[in-house]
Amino acid sequence: MSWRDQLPPVRGRILFDEPLGPFTWFRVGGPADVVFLPQDEDDLAQFLKRLDPVVLVTPLGVGSNTLVRDGGVDGVVVRLGKGFATVEPRGENRIYAGAAVLDAILAREAAKAGIAGLEFYRGVPGAIGGALTMNAGCYGAETKDVLVEAYAVTRAGERITLSNADLGYSYRKSARAAAEPLIFTGALFEGTPDAPDAIEARMAEITARREASQPIREKTGGSTFKNPPGRSSWQLVDEAGWRGKLFGGAMFSPLHANFLINTGEATAADLEGLGEAVRADVKARFGVELDWEIKRIGRPG
Repeated sequence: MSWRDQLPPVRGRILFDEPLGPFTWFRVGGPADVVFLPQDEDDLAQFLKRLDPVVLVTPLGVGSNTLVRDGGVDGVVVRLGKGFATVEPRGENRIYAGAAVLDAILAREAAKAGIAGLEFYRGVPGAIGGALTMNAGCYGAETKDVLVEAYAVTRAGERITLSNADLGYSYRKSARAAAEPLIFTGALFEGTPDAPDAIEARMAEITARREASQPIREKTGGSTFKNPPGRSSWQLVDEAGWRGKLFGGAMFSPLHANFLINTGEATAADLEGLGEAVRADVKARFGVELDWEIKRIGRPG
């Protein structure tokens, strides 16, 4: 009997052999063995507590910076939905957001509440769960600058609260999230008081800057590579001659050379293959190692 025949009872939904392409911004990727859509945090915790501990569990947010390989994903993919989409002010200059809340919505709701400091989230693609996992940020600010504490469920189904310091944040990384399988369920953020109109004006500037410089309407995964110390990844990709150069159905955007895009018919192998070709070329030409910022998961096709 397969582990899939012995799944714990849930109040949410269980999907078998579900293609993951529609769950990601790249719109590519094979099926997950199982997709679990929990109804709420209790549903998630009970499922993980009762699930065979040998089964791999992979959280997947809105898929903004995730590349799912063509062969699909082993085990259970957890996708959080409406039960994790609450956003509300809590106390002076503080605001709570569930892990499924889009970063841009958190920025908007903070502005309405007169809480400044979270404007940068208007320019971050994805949802809060991903932001917590990778210390997401842009334009000089990042998650660690505004986070009070985060809430998560461990692989064993234990609910935990993590302080900012507990997460061990550095550039686009949480040491704690990298070391231990966690599914973030929400977080509490703190800003400073300001007039909503002033906050909205700053967010409008971020939006205009992003729309002018990034291919936000393409099938993309955001920034492909982390910036190496003292360098910009887009400049290295550009100087190596890869801007706008097709590789199967994949390309680094002519608008922003650190944005990998699916031109319409790319496979995950095209996208990852192009990224690896660029990494090798940049290493050979400039002696610089580019590290992936996009998370790649699953089995090769």
